[in-house]
Amino acid sequence: MDMKLEVVVVPVSDVDRAKSFYTQLGWRLDADVATDENFRVVQVTPPGSSASVIFGTSVTSQTPGSAQGLHLIVDDITAAQGELKRLGAEPSEIFHDAGGVFHHAGTDARVPGPDPRRSSYGSFLSFDDPDGNGWVLQEITNRLPGRLDPTTTTFASAEDLADALRRAAAAHGEHEARIGAEDPDWPDWYAQYMVREQSGAELPS
Repeated sequence: MDMKLEVVVVPVSDVDRAKSFYTQLGWRLDADVATDENFRVVQVTPPGSSASVIFGTSVTSQTPGSAQGLHLIVDDITAAQGELKRLGAEPSEIFHDAGGVFHHAGTDARVPGPDPRRSSYGSFLSFDDPDGNGWVLQEITNRLPGRLDPTTTTFASAEDLADALRRAAAAHGEHEARIGAEDPDWPDWYAQYMVREQSGAELPS
């Protein structure tokens, strides 16, 4: 049975202020529904995410600002920092963890600058919403094997899909050079390459 993360509830004190903040970051506004003055639900979705964020009036008993360590994944932490600054989110400086594994709670063991090896999963930055709910951006450039379903694949945008097709085309050209013939089943080869590349599985030869 698939169990896909759909919604994360974020506790806020001022719904309109939170709505303005998140939509200013470019998060898609999916819903803003109020049944009466005591119940309102706002749903926004970060760009490229399949999971959404919900906040509002009477949607959680959590204290506003108590949500911490909410993670967003990016493939370029430096570009993401610049984008957040431009949009008014006041991100932290880029950091990596002194222990080299994930990161400690709060600001403990933060070392300034990206991971020295710029390894995937190793570089972070953080920012807060107006209530102090804490978000962390983590740079992931290559997924570890087993982290994605090797039988499926998804792309966040047409640009991502186009880049994957270009990489598959280049690899397929090398494949045809090795076999010394044109491959009539190239669509199947492309598909296998793109799915395996994204999931971290062994690539077709």
